[in-house]
Amino acid sequence: MTLHDFVRGELIDVVEWLEDSADAMVWRFARPDNEIKNGAQLIVRPGQVAVFVDEGTVADVFEPGRHELVTQNLPVLSKLRGWKYGFKSPFKADVVFVSTRQFTSHKWGTKTPVMMSDPQLGPVRLRAYGTYIARVSNAEAFVTELVGANATFGIDQIADQIRDLVVSRFSELLGERSIPLLQLSSHYSELGQLAATRLQPELGHLGLELTQLVVESIALPDEVAATLDQRTRIGIIGDVSAYAALQAADAVRDAARNPGAGGAGAAIGVGMAMAAQLGGTTSAAMHPTVATPAAPTIAPMSPPPIPQSPAWFVAVDGTPQGPFEAAALRARAAAGAMNRDSLVWRQGMAQWAPASQVPEVAALFA
Repeated sequence: MTLHDFVRGELIDVVEWLEDSADAMVWRFARPDNEIKNGAQLIVRPGQVAVFVDEGTVADVFEPGRHELVTQNLPVLSKLRGWKYGFKSPFKADVVFVSTRQFTSHKWGTKTPVMMSDPQLGPVRLRAYGTYIARVSNAEAFVTELVGANATFGIDQIADQIRDLVVSRFSELLGERSIPLLQLSSHYSELGQLAATRLQPELGHLGLELTQLVVESIALPDEVAATLDQRTRIGIIGDVSAYAALQAADAVRDAARNPGAGGAGAAIGVGMAMAAQLGGTTSAAMHPTVATPAAPTIAPMSPPPIPQSPAWFVAVDGTPQGPFEAAALRARAAAGAMNRDSLVWRQGMAQWAPASQVPEVAALFA
């Protein structure tokens, strides 16, 4: 040992912890050979406590403030060591600083869906997400149960365990409460408080507590959410037939926007099917503009029964005209308003075709 080390060892220590990390929960004071001088100054800042550990046994816990480490301040340690007449030499002990501030914004969420029964929808699977705030409530239990001989300890070392406990107890609570699915959002605060209360015995054994547990969202599977959206649309419309018309109109719009699926020609076919389903519409509603008489490549959606007397449409200058009964079609052929090359279509045909290739129409020119 050099003279410098000897002199330094005889100086009175100042034992303190200047926190340099937002996630640090514990820091062990480093002293050569763990020797702390009699009369050393212990400084415990707000949001901290200092735990004295002697050979694995917690001797004393100091609250925030300035303390002089003498026999009167360490009666438990004095009893353990048998030093009834004061400290005549450095004593060996570990000083473990524990942060008692709150560790915020830690997330939790269900890894797999939670199954619950809804009075209206029946069995459904839910996912829940949120945040929690944790703090050390019992420094002695925390050091004994979790820290042990570690020099440091961070919130990240216990965050996963807390998250798993939160998810487990929240899932149990969600199944027990039997709250209707459509009313869950109004019970977020209640569910968070109940879950935090239920977790307290388990976390308290580790010296921890949750000061707040926030439920941010309880989400449905995509397919269930889509079904609820459809029900909402029906409720707003109030008429199933009108809802069917809305679906058909959406199909016409999508077909017209998609050239690869027949474009405007496909939209005509779908529109005719919609008209038949709704019992017929005005002639203007069934005359969308056709840039070119392109043949549709898809059959009408949900075709109605074929009428006894088929109604025909004739493409004239790129625009469908009709419907025409057989007699009216014969009159047009006789008047020269259409010829064998005119494109014709009726419900049930997959595409437009020249009149000469449709036996029923070709007979009109015989």
